Amino acid sequence: MELKAGSRWRSAVCDTEVVVVRAPSGAASLECGGQPMIAHDAERPEGGQVADAFSGGTQMGKRFADPETGIEVLATKGGAGSLSLDGQPLALKDAKPLPSSD
Repeated sequence: MELKAGSRWRSAVCDTEVVVVRAPSGAASLECGGQPMIAHDAERPEGGQVADAFSGGTQMGKRFADPETGIEVLATKGGAGSLSLDGQPLALKDAKPLPSSD
């Protein structure tokens, strides 16, 4: 799986879809629901289920990132599975605080 900025991916086990905002510094496996994500235009395999350990869900419009690898993804469609990179959960990225308008 080659994760490039701008590439679109979807979950093999739920409705989650993401766009890579920043690519990781090295090779990595982007996963959702405990299973590797598939290319946006690929056909979803049948019979897959969300793993219990990765069933926290993904909300549309949220950004997820991993500071160690530098990856950042934007969820374009929510789903039942949670995002991970090489088996490690991706953290929800905090919004940047707006400057004060004194």
